[in-house]
Amino acid sequence: MAMEGYRGFLGLLVSALLVGFLSVIFTLVWVLHYREGLGWDGTALEFNWHPVLLVTGFIFIQGIAIIVYRLPWTWNCSKLLMKLIHAGLNCVAAILAIISMVAVFDFHNAKRIPNMYSLHSWVGLPAVILYILQLLLGISVFLLPFAPLSLRAALMPVHVYSGLILFGTVIAAALMGFTEKLLFSLKNPDYNTFPPEGVFTNTLGLLILVFGALIFWIVTRPQWKRPKEPNAVLLQPNGGAAEKVEVSMAINSSNSMDKLDSELNSEAAARKRNFTLDDSGQRSTM
Repeated sequence: MAMEGYRGFLGLLVSALLVGFLSVIFTLVWVLHYREGLGWDGTALEFNWHPVLLVTGFIFIQGIAIIVYRLPWTWNCSKLLMKLIHAGLNCVAAILAIISMVAVFDFHNAKRIPNMYSLHSWVGLPAVILYILQLLLGISVFLLPFAPLSLRAALMPVHVYSGLILFGTVIAAALMGFTEKLLFSLKNPDYNTFPPEGVFTNTLGLLILVFGALIFWIVTRPQWKRPKEPNAVLLQPNGGAAEKVEVSMAINSSNSMDKLDSELNSEAAARKRNFTLDDSGQRSTM
């Protein structure tokens, strides 16, 4: 099936991938060039894993997971395969987010820095927890074939809406974190004097913001939504066994029955005509 506005979609998709990839590269350059690199020793080098993993997993990979159903090249793939890809990408994002949280708490504890006192942490940690709960709920309800169809239908709008809200919340938390880190770290020269690191990191924040806006635009266009499968098979639990419900099979079965009835009626009419002709022939002979 052809996508409406395919060129516009392709342009926005390429732009989103480019901006998202640049965000990851900018984050690596920031921590490797301006923040002295990466490590896992309780120092600031361990803390630097926090922005790298969050931007890579919680923003870039999560953004790709959100729009994966919109890719027209995947519309011929089975819905189950796309669900596995969607869940897999979100699992990778969740794992990277958890590691990033371990890094920042380990750094704070090693340096005796208080935890959970800033707005950044108040927004960020609940976002991680809710994201994991959203992931587990999505796998339980939409991936595994045990939830009733009524429950899936009721939770689907909530699943979509909460996913977008969490994605936006993560971006907001990242922007808060960048600002907080620069305010704490840039002392000579100060942040308000436009030092190169401050300008560079502000540019990184703008890239992340643009990436989020592109993802939101792509995923909210109804003309780019994955079309419903004509032969979709819905799995309904029935005493532990899955009952297959196929609308198209019912339609095909009905059409076959109509065709069979038509053939039987035609055959009966032909026999009646032959019988009439034979009877007329016998009478003319007599």
